[in-house]
Amino acid sequence: MKPGSAGAPTGRARSRAMFVEGREQRRRAARTGWKIVGSQDQCALCSGRAPAILQDNLKRLAGRPPTVARRLDRLTALAGRTQFREACTSLHSHRVIRLMYLRPTAAGLLILATAACSAGADAGQPGSAPDDPAQAAPPTQERDVRPGIEVLLGDSLGLVRGRTVGLVTNHTGRDRSGTPSIDLLAAHPEVELVALYSPEHGIRGSAEAGVRIEDGMDERTGLPVHSLYGETRKPTDEMLDGVEVLLFDIQDVGARYYTYLSTMALAMEAAGERGIPFVVLDRPNPIGGDPVQGNILDPDYSSFVGLYPIPMRHGLTAGEFARMAVGEFGVRVDLNVAVSDGWERTMPFEDTGIPWIAPSPNMPSVESALHYPGTCLFEGTPVSVGRGTDRAFQQVGAPWLDGEELAARLTALGVPDARFVPVRFTPESPGDGKFGGVEVGGVRLESNGPEYDPTLAALALLVEIRAMSGERWDWRVGHFDRLAGTDALRNALDAGVSYQALADGWGEGLDEYVARREPYLLYRKEGE
Repeated sequence: MKPGSAGAPTGRARSRAMFVEGREQRRRAARTGWKIVGSQDQCALCSGRAPAILQDNLKRLAGRPPTVARRLDRLTALAGRTQFREACTSLHSHRVIRLMYLRPTAAGLLILATAACSAGADAGQPGSAPDDPAQAAPPTQERDVRPGIEVLLGDSLGLVRGRTVGLVTNHTGRDRSGTPSIDLLAAHPEVELVALYSPEHGIRGSAEAGVRIEDGMDERTGLPVHSLYGETRKPTDEMLDGVEVLLFDIQDVGARYYTYLSTMALAMEAAGERGIPFVVLDRPNPIGGDPVQGNILDPDYSSFVGLYPIPMRHGLTAGEFARMAVGEFGVRVDLNVAVSDGWERTMPFEDTGIPWIAPSPNMPSVESALHYPGTCLFEGTPVSVGRGTDRAFQQVGAPWLDGEELAARLTALGVPDARFVPVRFTPESPGDGKFGGVEVGGVRLESNGPEYDPTLAALALLVEIRAMSGERWDWRVGHFDRLAGTDALRNALDAGVSYQALADGWGEGLDEYVARREPYLLYRKEGE
């Protein structure tokens, strides 16, 4: 039959057929998987016994996917590499791991090797586990926080069992071992994942800010990927066709401008309009759930970089934001939140045991996320925010600035717990058109204590850099006002209002916001 003829299957039909075939392969593999309890001293990978045990256990997989044999050589080669052994130890805090699907990745190898731990300890019998629970190493302190995807699959499967599932996600949606939520859901025998939805930066997180994302297909699962950062930012009826529950699993950074929560809010609206339940697979706020800082957005300046009247640093997780959107901002949807079990509001992200995965190309670290609620404002100015360096949003600069002079002027302002370090840096392929390959002068921001407020630090920077730039200063007016959530800040800076005068009125409305958000909080502070 010729392509395009009347009887040819449509793209959607082909995608559905590929999905069904892949799902059945995964379920056949899952039925012969291992239920295991692993301990480090029995680990095949740590002890170097992985290749032989992998070979032995793979032979036991009846009805295995045809690609398994081709992957075996790669897996056994990887198993001997010492660089995976340290990573392997982190998996021993998972008391029960069920092998669902083999993937040719380091994470797939580690899960498989850990499954082999019990095979070595228990005669290698599929489905068996040591009788003595003491053989399992207890979870370490840094592994106490479970992201929402693990809570869903471990404790709350009833939210998705028996329903077709859509997933709004990107590369940050993973469990603690690094396995993508896409793969976990696609491999689960009681979950029917049928569609994926991509935010800004793409499903794998590699696209620069503002770059249009096209629809496509996920190569690993064969599932359709609908772009929510292309022709539309809200799922259409066609995109949601056949979906009975919609999930959201993306790591946010805790700042109003970051677009992932806007994507979530619009997806919630679309789900509510179609009567589709919505489930947030929650994750910690990496810059803390206690501080709220910056100005409150004026609703007249609502946009995709700030939908609702909340502060620049809002102090919410995605799940709490979703609850507040329903309770305060008029979103109507059947909402559930799979909480990030074990997280507390004041817990530093590095204590959660969840690895940091850059949620966008220029968010390389939690340190960058900490300063982002302030330095993001410079996206609407002629000054570089460090895009194209390994310290994006931690430093700002321009070719005409003298970093030593700027640091001295800023230090004299006495911004609480803020330190300004003179630097020179060269953005490489910055993606924002600012000074690519050109050395610039400026300052790097450092938090020097608990009173540090990145939005106050940004106010000081704006005042002093605006004054030092003279005629070189050129606003990106619309973009700056959308980020600031008002035109009042730009007008005040143009009028020469001092840092202290701006700072004195900066926290207006924060006390009211803190009171409004209280009913929607899901996590306590440490010690409460």
